[in-house]
Amino acid sequence: MADKTTQNTISDKEKRNPKRLSGIVVSNKMKDTVVVAVVRYVKHPTYKKYIKRVKKYKAHDAGNTFNIGDKVRIEETKPISKDKSFRILRSDER
Repeated sequence: MADKTTQNTISDKEKRNPKRLSGIVVSNKMKDTVVVAVVRYVKHPTYKKYIKRVKKYKAHDAGNTFNIGDKVRIEETKPISKDKSFRILRSDER
């Protein structure tokens, strides 16, 4: 019984704190899906210089409302398809 309660608390915690990211739409050619590029800066361990790292996420966009170049906020959800585990929260101002 202890295992079931710990699993319930873990799943409840994940629901309360989903990963939220902001990025730019780089592709909208798929049906109900956009590709969002999220940029982050990491410090190089040896040279102490900040390096740009870009990762692309597929996000659910019901109705294909967003275009290339739009700034959006995405939120992690349960898997929608094989590669798609994010949905669009809202559009940020340009």
